[in-house]
Formats: sequence, structure tokens, C-alpha cells
Amino acid sequence: MTTLHLKFRSNFPLDTESITPDQFKDKPVSEIARLPALLGNQAGALGDFFTIMDDSSPVITLEGDLGRVKHIGAGMTEGKIVIHGNAGMHLGAGMRGGEITVHGDTGDWAGAEMTGGKIHITGNAGHGLGGAYRGSRHGMNRGLILVEGNAGNETGALMRRGLIVVLGNVADFAGAFMLAGTILVFGKLGARTGAGMKYGTIVTFHQPELLATFHYDCVYRPGFLSLLFKSLRSQGLPVEAGWAAGSFRRYSGDFNTLGKGEVLVYAQDER
Repeated sequence: MTTLHLKFRSNFPLDTESITPDQFKDKPVSEIARLPALLGNQAGALGDFFTIMDDSSPVITLEGDLGRVKHIGAGMTEGKIVIHGNAGMHLGAGMRGGEITVHGDTGDWAGAEMTGGKIHITGNAGHGLGGAYRGSRHGMNRGLILVEGNAGNETGALMRRGLIVVLGNVADFAGAFMLAGTILVFGKLGARTGAGMKYGTIVTFHQPELLATFHYDCVYRPGFLSLLFKSLRSQGLPVEAGWAAGSFRRYSGDFNTLGKGEVLVYAQDER
């Protein structure tokens, strides 16, 4: 499809909501270059900030130091974006379909309030991953987010459906006020995990410091994890086959709300 190389890195954020396969579809390079972009509060066009080249690939490729480039892939419904380097805030926010791969880190609110599609981040993610914007009633509502590094505060906050997988650590308030969905964390969880959650599942391999409003239930082997781990292995993630055969301690909560959420903590072969 198209390759975009950032011409220069500005101290001001560059807003690029027009970088989506939906916007680029069937457009020549000359027309793509005229799509709107916003540097700080100054209106411009993509061609002012990117060198744009047409190629035979069906993928939109972005190159350069994109750490201050915002809203890449926001609201997209189809196609694929590949980013070689870091990406700024709101990556894939509100996306409904398609796939984004980032070979680097992302800023805050990646996948916020998305309703479909897949985001794969090989580095670290910022705060609000798959979460909800302030004042909103729900965060991620379907879709898949894979993070090979760490993630920040409020990962999956107000999550309604979908799956978030983080291979590293996740900071405070993971799954806060969750309504449904699954968060799988292979590293450590920060403070107040699942605070206010009504439904949903948080799976972790390290014992978190849970709020007193979570109650220990039992040790068991959740059948759905075997299917989940198999699916993740098929996508190249380093998930050990033996983990699915291990036991998990189940904690229910948060009893400040409905208390129908669950936190599953790996317990190996503990009975």
C-alpha cells in the first residue's frame, strides 16, 4: 500500500487520525499527501510531515521517531499498519477491525475503547492500555491486545469484552472497574488490581497484593486457559504448555461492587 517516513521530530505532538487503511484505500500518493494532520494547533497535511511512497505491499508502513505522533490507526476498520519504531498516544483508539503491529513502545491509551481488531506491541505500553477515557462508561469492548513488554496504570480499566495479554509487568489499577473480558499478565501486578471490578477475569503468575474486598475461594484448573494458551502459542508468544496443566488460586471480588469478578493466580500443582 504505502510507506510513510517521518521527515523530522517536533517538540509538539503531531495528530494523524487520517493514517488508517480506510482513509488510504484506493487513493494515489498525491491524494494521501493532502490528508489532514495537526501539529500542535497548526493545521497541515500528511505530506508536510512524511515522505510518502507507494509500493505493492497491502500494508501501511511507518518509519522514524514516531513517539509524538498521535492517533495512528484510530477508528480503523480493516487492513494492517506496521510501525518500525515507537508510536505516540492513542494508537488504535476506537479501532473496529484490522491489525496494528508496533516494533517498539507506545504512549498512553493504546487501544482505548477499541471494539475489534488486534494490536501487537513488541515493546512497552503506556497508561490506559485498552482502557476508558475519563468520563466514559466502558473501555475495550472486543478485540485483542498483545504486549511483549510492560504496561502502565489502568490497563483494561472499565473493560467490557476482549483480551489483553502482557508478558511483562503491569502497574497499578489493572482491570479497575472491569465489566467483562480477560487480562492475562505473565509478570507482576501493581497495587489495587481489579479495584471495583464487577465481572471479568484477571490471570497472573505472581501473587498480587489484593484488596481486602477480594475473597479466596479455591484452587482449581480452569479449562478455558488451555485453549487460551494454545491460541497464544500459535501467535508466537512464549507460553509454556505445562502452565495450562497447573492449578490456579481463585479470588472473587470486588465485593465493594457485585463481587462477580475473579483473579486467578498460578499455583503450579498446588491442590
